[in-house]
Amino acid sequence: MRFAPRTLLWRSFLLISLLMVISVAAWFQILRSYEREPRARQLAQMVVSVVNLTRTALVTAQADKRRELLAELSEREGIRVYPAEPGDKLAPFPESRFVHLLHAEVRRQLGADTRFAAGIGEQRGFFISFHIDDDEYWVMLPRERVERPFPWQWLGWTALALLLSLIGAWLIVSRINRPLKALAAAAADIGRGKTPAPLPESGPVEIETLARSFNQMSQDLARLDADRALILAGVSHDLRTPLSRLRLSTEMSTSEDKAGMIADIAEMDSIIGQFLDFARTQSEEPLEPYDLAALAREAVEHLQRLGHAVEARIEPVALQPLRRLGIKRLISNLIANALAHGGKDVCVAVRSESEKLILEVLDRGPGIPEHEAERLKQPFTRLEQARSGKGGSGLGLAIVDRIARQHGGSFELLQREGGGLIARVSLPLPGNAAAPDS
Repeated sequence: MRFAPRTLLWRSFLLISLLMVISVAAWFQILRSYEREPRARQLAQMVVSVVNLTRTALVTAQADKRRELLAELSEREGIRVYPAEPGDKLAPFPESRFVHLLHAEVRRQLGADTRFAAGIGEQRGFFISFHIDDDEYWVMLPRERVERPFPWQWLGWTALALLLSLIGAWLIVSRINRPLKALAAAAADIGRGKTPAPLPESGPVEIETLARSFNQMSQDLARLDADRALILAGVSHDLRTPLSRLRLSTEMSTSEDKAGMIADIAEMDSIIGQFLDFARTQSEEPLEPYDLAALAREAVEHLQRLGHAVEARIEPVALQPLRRLGIKRLISNLIANALAHGGKDVCVAVRSESEKLILEVLDRGPGIPEHEAERLKQPFTRLEQARSGKGGSGLGLAIVDRIARQHGGSFELLQREGGGLIARVSLPLPGNAAAPDS
């Protein structure tokens, strides 16, 4: 259904409204069906009585009094009597079930040769034929005697009742939808790394049970998050302290392998740092306006001072709501990956493009196969064939992808023309930002 409403509130309300309208229409048709036959019999009896009384009056009246009798019937009762002529232009009644029932009942009592007409010539009314000896006459009854006006007042009351019922249905559906909407908002907060306020545990049993279970889940997640933070702090302290002592002892030794041991310790410290970066939630850091170009330029200048040949193609861009530490970690991971696997020809580019802010780190390394791009953004994955022999935990690109999604953006690994790799991060400009991922 292309134009069907998306929300549960409107779908439920429209379905209930449709059911109520169908029910009212069905009851209306049922009442019409049950009322049609009794009304036809009642009207037929009235018509037969009028015809019989009129015939009897004409037969028993004196010849010189008949004109006065016909005038009195016309004046007082609206009943007129016309002699039937062979050339009369008869207007037929419209076809309907009620007309068939009425005609059948009248013919049953007056005879099968009884004729009906909705008009003769220019005259309009309810015409019934009868015979006096061999002469045929028409009795005309006013149409208001046999036609019931449409019950507009009942239609109005029915419409009012239906409207009140629809309002009641809206209130009921909105009352059911309100806790579900609050539940969706709380689930979105959990997805963004926040701890929502407990949901009210009230309402129907099913809603109350759902709210209680969700609150319990939220508390369990908060407790797990606190335990994780405690474990991370313990890992940082318990591992890095002996590593520092080991590095100090190594530097003081005279072993020929001292440089290699120091490098191994530094790599171990870097891997532990990546573990902590990946496990640490970035959503705790607030979004504040920062200049992405300035952050990228700062990282490039730092590496240039350390002797790395990193080129900068950084254009001025607008301030962007960013998590500063997260973006700095993203930039450093991309550049470190390019320096480790892409040789010396590394370039950092920042620009605005359409409705996005683009950060690219380009290298001239061996690149990666196109079908491996998505896999390499997963934690603890590395490309052994093209970039073998390099250390690391396989978390650098996964951290970049997570930080990009936390800013509502995306991370792509693309082939560079002429060989190499383009690591591109696209962030939506203010006003076009999508909902950040968790």
